[in-house]
Amino acid sequence: MLELGTGRRATVNGDGGGGATDGRKGTRRRTTLNDVAAASGVSRATVSFVLNDDPNQTISPATRERVQRAARDLGYVPHGLARALREGSSRIVVLNIGHGLEGNYSRSYIRGLDGELAVHDHVLLVRHGHRTPQADGQVRDVITPRAVITFGGAYLTGRELDDQGGGWKDGLAAHTALQLGHLAGRGHTHLALALPDAHTPLAEVRLRFTREVAATLGLAEPVPFVVPRTRPDATAAVRALRAAHPAVTAVAGYDDDTALRTLTALRNLGVDVPGEVAVIGFDDTEYGALVTPALTSVRIDAEAHGRIAARRALGLDDTGLAPTPGRVIVRASA
Repeated sequence: MLELGTGRRATVNGDGGGGATDGRKGTRRRTTLNDVAAASGVSRATVSFVLNDDPNQTISPATRERVQRAARDLGYVPHGLARALREGSSRIVVLNIGHGLEGNYSRSYIRGLDGELAVHDHVLLVRHGHRTPQADGQVRDVITPRAVITFGGAYLTGRELDDQGGGWKDGLAAHTALQLGHLAGRGHTHLALALPDAHTPLAEVRLRFTREVAATLGLAEPVPFVVPRTRPDATAAVRALRAAHPAVTAVAGYDDDTALRTLTALRNLGVDVPGEVAVIGFDDTEYGALVTPALTSVRIDAEAHGRIAARRALGLDDTGLAPTPGRVIVRASA
């Protein structure tokens, strides 16, 4: 979900901020580092070191105070802040990521988002964890972001079909279909969905997509179950699943982490993978290829999704940034 920045505009002189008098016209112009340097009797570089609080430079307290006083007296406004005042928002884009949404996909998405924003002279600020309206308001008031993006927002608001690269086109629903389609293509008709033990707002969305895909493929309704983080508890959960649902012959992981916990638990129970139960992950982390049997998973071009989000946040054309379609990386587990 994308919200455009709603910063309050301010009237500024010339190029923004306080100003020095232009003797030729009698008007005010933006105060520069050169003006502060002249007023404080130091070099432009020294002014920059002081105002940027450069930790690698040793500036005497007296010089530091003289530069700061000159900057205050002249009403010096840093160029970036002046531009923010002029444009009504800063060159910062905020990305909010809730609990349980950190993973390989989000890391790759952030890499693409950050890289594309940098190309267009913007900076990314990532906020993790629980959000409150008060905290969101403080962020807007302090930095007046150009845009605020909620990670997975289209799915959380039920607008996944409105999101290019989302929904059934090349997003969570389409990737869920890839995951289940791989299992169905190998003859599995009774599946389970392994979910994380920590609350994640996308778990219910993922379960809904899994049920819809299974119905479309003519499979039995998938059985959801939680896989705890500790090895003994994960093993107990998988044992209970097999006892209650003996017809289940394949497990689709919410992500690679839950799939790897399931794989370990099955091995603890002496269950052959994939002979008795197949396991497939989601997100294709680097760890999946290191276990035995190696984990089959779904690989997603999340970096392209991040670049597309950056272009849209800035109101730019995203032509040419179409992501590579997701695909199943077939290994030994399924």
